[in-house]
Amino acid sequence: MATVTLTPFSDREGDDRLSSRGRPGRRDADRRELLAIVKARSFKTGDFTLASGKRSNLYFNMKPTMMDPRGAELVALAFLAIIEAVDAEYVSGLEIGAVPSIGSIAALSSTMGKPVRTTFVRKAAKEHGTRELIEGLGPDESLAGKRVLVVDDVATSGGSILQAIEAVRAAGGEVTDGACIVDRNEGGRELLARHGVTLHAILHASDFVGSA
Repeated sequence: MATVTLTPFSDREGDDRLSSRGRPGRRDADRRELLAIVKARSFKTGDFTLASGKRSNLYFNMKPTMMDPRGAELVALAFLAIIEAVDAEYVSGLEIGAVPSIGSIAALSSTMGKPVRTTFVRKAAKEHGTRELIEGLGPDESLAGKRVLVVDDVATSGGSILQAIEAVRAAGGEVTDGACIVDRNEGGRELLARHGVTLHAILHASDFVGSA
């Protein structure tokens, strides 16, 4: 299984492993444009308490980027490059952070002629109807034996990604890789590694150091 390393922009010259799918030569420009969109729409500095309970001077709310037309496209393109590199058959992730990008991935992959099937994992099973924990599978579809890339918007401790991974594995899916838009580099990569998963990130907290 391929290992994907996305280094800071300054170190990416000459690295063609993750060129934008179907658009060679656009990789660096796309990443720089996405970084600018995230800085403008989804990034703040200050004194914040994160979902993990930790305090930080960096805060990311990725919804305004994932719901922006161009931001959604750029995120999906970057994830599709990772999907191709790790040879994933499905993409999944925990609600709600992963859901906007998962929808963009499904739509763009179809448009590009290489459809990728997607699901998402509920934080808790529905209390009515079919009581599904994993949503998106058709009547005759199963994750059993399928290679699944688990994604999220931001990785901090890695707990959200791990929760989705455990649900996918319980459904029979094979998970060796995870991916996020921004890795805060606060232990998520290490946690997932202990569970046999390599985390791939489009952007890193270091890309935002010094930003106003």
